[in-house]
Amino acid sequence: MSVITRRSVLAALAASPLLLQPAWAQTALKISHQFPGGTLTEGDFRDRLTRMFAAEVEKRSKGALKFSIYPGSSLMKTNAQFSAMRKGALDLSLVPLSYAGGEVPEVNIGLMPGLVTSYDQAYGWKNAEVGKELARILYDKGIVMLSWIWQGGGMASRGKPVVDPDDAKGMKIRGGSREMDLMLKAAGAAVVTLPSNEIYAAMQTGAMEAALTSSTSLISFRLEEVSKALTTARAGSYWFMLEPLMMSRSVFDRLPKDQQQLLLTVGAELEAFALKSSKEDDQQVANVYQKAGAKVVDMNPAALKKWQDIAKATAWKDYGEKNPSCANLLKLAEKTL
Repeated sequence: MSVITRRSVLAALAASPLLLQPAWAQTALKISHQFPGGTLTEGDFRDRLTRMFAAEVEKRSKGALKFSIYPGSSLMKTNAQFSAMRKGALDLSLVPLSYAGGEVPEVNIGLMPGLVTSYDQAYGWKNAEVGKELARILYDKGIVMLSWIWQGGGMASRGKPVVDPDDAKGMKIRGGSREMDLMLKAAGAAVVTLPSNEIYAAMQTGAMEAALTSSTSLISFRLEEVSKALTTARAGSYWFMLEPLMMSRSVFDRLPKDQQQLLLTVGAELEAFALKSSKEDDQQVANVYQKAGAKVVDMNPAALKKWQDIAKATAWKDYGEKNPSCANLLKLAEKTL
């Protein structure tokens, strides 16, 4: 090859837009979650949200950012996702924040019984002191919050409805976080610890008699097939979970500023969809279980107050004594009550 030809080729390669892009932009970013897969318009709204996020970011970035989505814990085990993001081994995940409580104790505030009792309060956290402090802690731990997603939840049971704390006595129940478990134990229940995608099998075999989880999971994991009763979140709940779309900080920091801002912008825009979908599922879950022949009841203010009193004396106290950071977060969260 002549010198002129070689220079021409090198000049052409250097001018190529594809080669000017960093290496990460040429490969799909991976989004992992534990929920059933679907499409942009059908299925579990959390899976839909990840697909909407991916499609919108790809569109606005003109293809510079692409995504592969792995539902149903098909890429990695559910409880490995948070740690993998911190290490940069996973790009993004939509995962219940409290699942990482053993690794970062502060995040258990995302499923603290009775601390959040409405969607208005929940979605107010993002711009309140508690939300800003939680986001800062996560950022320091290697995680960037993209979408703040909150879900109300209820309890499916193989037997009687569980409304009042006395109803839980002697039952094997899944709470969903260390703090929920502390409250349930104080009410006389035996707790079972496992992620939401494993509830069906445990209830089917009788290893577990009841489970607290989000309204959407109560539907998506078809728990009506193994339940005879449901307590919904339609009239309020002591179970509100922060289940955000998060990104590895090490991956995020490698992106140019305009793409970082794009990810944050699209993530924030999808919060309205998440709120609308959560409220719809709080109602839809009642319809699904009624159709399956289950007894459906709602939480009432008196029972909610009993659960909250137990939570304050057990879960809140335990969390606040973990470390100064947890104590501060709890104090800030109580301001939103």
